[in-house]
Amino acid sequence: MALWEAILCALLAAAFGGLYLAGAFRKRRANEPPLEKGLIPWLGHALAFRSDGVDFLRKMQKKHGDIFTVLLGGYHFTFLMDPLSFGAVVKEARAKLDFNEFAEELVEKVFGYQPSSLSHKIMDSASTKHLKGNGLVVMTQAMMDGLQTVMLHSLGSAEGGRPWEQDGLFHFCYNTVFRAGYLALYGNEPRKGENGLPGGEKDDLRHSEEVYEEFRKYDKLFPRLATSTLSYGKKREAERLKRLFWGLLSVNNVHQKDNISGWVREQEQQLAEEGMPEYMRDRFMFLLLWAAQGNTGPASFWLLLHLMKNPKAMEDVRKEVDKVLRESGQEVKPGGAVINVTKEMLTDTPVLDSAVEETLRLAAAPLLIRAVKEDMKLKMSDGREYAVRKGDRIGIFPYLSAHMDPEIHPEPHVFRYDRFLNQNGVKKEFYKNGEKVKYFTMPWGAGTSMCPGRFFAVNEMKLFVFLMLTYFELQLVNQDVEVPPLEKTRYGFGVMQPTYDVQFRYRLRY
Repeated sequence: MALWEAILCALLAAAFGGLYLAGAFRKRRANEPPLEKGLIPWLGHALAFRSDGVDFLRKMQKKHGDIFTVLLGGYHFTFLMDPLSFGAVVKEARAKLDFNEFAEELVEKVFGYQPSSLSHKIMDSASTKHLKGNGLVVMTQAMMDGLQTVMLHSLGSAEGGRPWEQDGLFHFCYNTVFRAGYLALYGNEPRKGENGLPGGEKDDLRHSEEVYEEFRKYDKLFPRLATSTLSYGKKREAERLKRLFWGLLSVNNVHQKDNISGWVREQEQQLAEEGMPEYMRDRFMFLLLWAAQGNTGPASFWLLLHLMKNPKAMEDVRKEVDKVLRESGQEVKPGGAVINVTKEMLTDTPVLDSAVEETLRLAAAPLLIRAVKEDMKLKMSDGREYAVRKGDRIGIFPYLSAHMDPEIHPEPHVFRYDRFLNQNGVKKEFYKNGEKVKYFTMPWGAGTSMCPGRFFAVNEMKLFVFLMLTYFELQLVNQDVEVPPLEKTRYGFGVMQPTYDVQFRYRLRY
């Protein structure tokens, strides 16, 4: 009898311990934000959040105000919804609020990559060198070369007319920008192909198309892989695709390419010098591909779609593009040389810049997360202070808190291509409650989690649109088609994707 009592006590202790770890017994303490644990231990509100993060957070904000704590899959997240208070999180020292802890968990889960202690420093250093300043000049030219290969490889004389071609706009934009970016970053197929025969552009076109097709399969699984909600069959498919990319982008394979970007090459070399095993560097190559090319294609789709849906915006952006091209001394004509758009030319496009920023306001929905490393106080803009516990996480979702705030951005669901245009050379400012808002859009994150490749990503989008408007006439198959809703499962993972594609036609302008 004593034995069974001991076993029962052990089971009860384990059950209560599990419930404690799952947050079932957590109580709100003095000066802490409102607490929502949900009805299911450990999971809490995770299912509702993953189903539609915007709707869930909007309901919580309506109920509790601009700060609240919710249990999501074993972690207590304190969400800060007041954009005037974002600085308290963004500027806090890493010793108190750490981004790397969450990022390292995520990249291991979705890419199988385990960062070294110097991985973040190596990426920051390489990005500063190659994706800013003079390095950005080189990378912008490499992207231009990639777009010329993918978009303009079949250009010929337009005499006699060119027929309209039709495609899904999302597919066309994602396919084109991804493949061009892949060639710019990971290089070209060797100019001598199999059996010593000449390779070249055709090999690049074929190979980049194959890579894109497999990448899209993985990309569709990514949100549910990151949130551990894939079915058994989908998990197996995700594992197959991961192993495929570990091989496809292996150090050995990449080093056989021509024209590998310095950004990719130097990071791999430095990780090798730090002692990271080759198989882990193979996985790092896959991580780089997703980080660099997982958002620019979808963002280019939204930008081009909004321009096509807004004739005035299209007219003004096209005029600006034509003016910049003309001032560069280049022109497009049947049988003429392919134009070359440089980084310098892209610095003289304020209307396009505003359209890009407005597109990202509407389509970029990252979730900024910090791990709380010690008990601390979080001070709001109105002076209130809240206690947050060590081991919890703080979340900022600027898409809802800033991008869609009608006080900061009137008619927030409407695309206004000139919303961010400077007036008379004065930087545009935005206000809430009479106070200037510093973080009025945050498509690239902020602070320690600011995307290091944001300048290159913007140039990718601008180059693509520049070439599309210069070379092609564009029209929607159905001009009255609605802008597609956002795919809700992708909230928190960068640029959103549409729930369905939109058909369009294109043909050469000249």
